[in-house]
Parts: sequence; C-alpha cells; structure tokens
Amino acid sequence: MNRRIFAKLGLVALSPLAGGLFPASALAQVADSFPTRPIRLVMPYAPGGPGDIFSRAVGRGITQRLGQPVVVDSRPGAGGVLGLEIVAKSVPDGYTIGLGGTGSLAGALSLMQQTPYDPLKDFAAISMIATVPEILAVHPGVRATTVAELVALAKEQPGSLSYGSGGMGTGPHLAGELLRLRTGIDIVHVPYRGAAPATTDLVSGQIQLMIGEGPTMMPFVQAGNLRALAVTTRSRLAALPDVPTLTEAGVPDIEMENWYCLLAPAATPPARLALLRRVVVETLNDQEVQRLFAAQGASPAPGTPEALMAHIQREITRWAEVSAAAGSRTN
Repeated sequence: MNRRIFAKLGLVALSPLAGGLFPASALAQVADSFPTRPIRLVMPYAPGGPGDIFSRAVGRGITQRLGQPVVVDSRPGAGGVLGLEIVAKSVPDGYTIGLGGTGSLAGALSLMQQTPYDPLKDFAAISMIATVPEILAVHPGVRATTVAELVALAKEQPGSLSYGSGGMGTGPHLAGELLRLRTGIDIVHVPYRGAAPATTDLVSGQIQLMIGEGPTMMPFVQAGNLRALAVTTRSRLAALPDVPTLTEAGVPDIEMENWYCLLAPAATPPARLALLRRVVVETLNDQEVQRLFAAQGASPAPGTPEALMAHIQREITRWAEVSAAAGSRTN
C-alpha cells in the first residue's frame, strides 16, 4: 500500500515507535485489573478465510502481551452481520471484541432493508487490521480471456452468467455490483455462506465468475483451476504480474480492496480500549505477523480509532451510492 493510501486511511506507520502511541503509565493502571479472564474475539466470517487468519493472528498477539487467552468465536452468517450483532449487543467491558469489514460495516447498510446495529454508533473502534486485494476470475470454460471479452459475452447473453460471493453485502458482492454498474452487463448474483463454498462452485463450473479476495483465489489461479482476468487494486499484484488492473483492462473507477478492522461494543471503557489498541498495533508491527499477512496478499494496516471511523463513514457513503446507481438486489 503506498504512502498516499496510508495517509488517506490515517494509518499508523509500521515501526517500533507505533507501540508507543499510548503512555505506559496510563496503560499500567488498567493492566492491573484488565484482563483477568479470557477475551472473546467474534469472527463473523466462514472459518479458513482471511478474516479467520487475521483474527487468530491478532488473538495470539493479545494473548502473548496480556497473558489471557483470546477465544476466536466463529459466528458466520449474513455477510458478517450476525457476528457483529453479537458484538454490538455484548456487555461493553472489553471482554468481547469483534472483526468487522467492508461488507458487515458498509455494504450491509446499502443492501439490506434493515441492519441490527448502527456501524457508527454501536461500536468503539480499536484499529484497522488489514487490507486485501481482490481478483476477477472466471472458470476456464468461460469463453473470455480478457475483461473486454467477458463484457462482450455477458452482453451477448444477458442474465446467463452468474457470479458468486460469500454472502449478501460482502466485498465480492459489492465488487460484482460495481462491475455491473461500470460495464452495463446483466450478471446474476449467487450468494453463499462464505467465500470457500463460492470458490468451490466456481472451480467446478456451477457459477462462471467471481471477484474474490486474493488469498482465496490465488491458489486456484496459480494451479490453473481459474483464469484471472484482472485485479481491483491501483497497481498490479507482485504475485500476478501479468494480470492487469481493471483500469488497465478498460473498466475505470472500480478500484477497491477489502478491509478488516477490530471493534468493541460502544461504551467500552476508554482505558481498556487504549490497552487493546496498543497491543494490537504491537502485534501488527511484529515481523512474523507481517510475513503471515504478506503470504495472504494482505497489508497490515494499524491506525487510529478516529481514522477508522472516518473510513467506515466514507465506505458507507460510497457503497450506498453504488447500490442506488446499480439498483442492487438484496439476494
């Protein structure tokens, strides 16, 4: 991620100094009383995906630094909304935190008639965790080797091509709707309970295309089970140097990355939030964690709570506009 994007998100530079954002004397006062028992980290996505990997890495880091176990509680469903509802309605004492993301905090508001929480009022921000690129890929049986050919095929056969996602309002769903809007094609959304089953059906040919997260799609692309047509990032991915960006492929204004963040219920004591924030930033600065994220094609992205909430607001506005313009469906 380049410096301009880091500045836009208000991200904290990855350096040993990042751990010193909060005075040690102030944090020592809460360290004596918190935590005294295990912390629950609600992971609202399907096991095995990037969100699961990030949650467990952050959980290990918190455990190592605070001396209490972090239990990763997998609660997938409704594109992450079900899990975040649990977080929003939990006792705000710092013992329940949760992983949020593009769909559960921004996409859901634009695509669902009603959500069980307000992303801007019902949560206290801890930190941004990571950003993840997405890849537009098709089944090898699809008669398209470029984005232009895919668009032409979709226009020749409107409604005949289907694209998968890990659920309504998830990043891949939003990306598919943005592709529909920018190209004027008619493709059918097929939501799944997680990215893994969607990818399985894509590989088997049950659906024809998907704009999925890099960590999920990359192994199948590299094995030849899927054909990558473009990436959604500003520049090409080092792991796929021959795959163009969507802008290079002739589809502008579609740049996006999935993002993940850590939240607590609103009204969680500020001192406990500060302690959690410090150890999360320290964890994301750890070289081993950075290597783990890099292996997933992800960029660690620790930042301030103010920058995170501002980013969520921008994303809510962006995807509401896209949804309205595209006439996005809720299925």
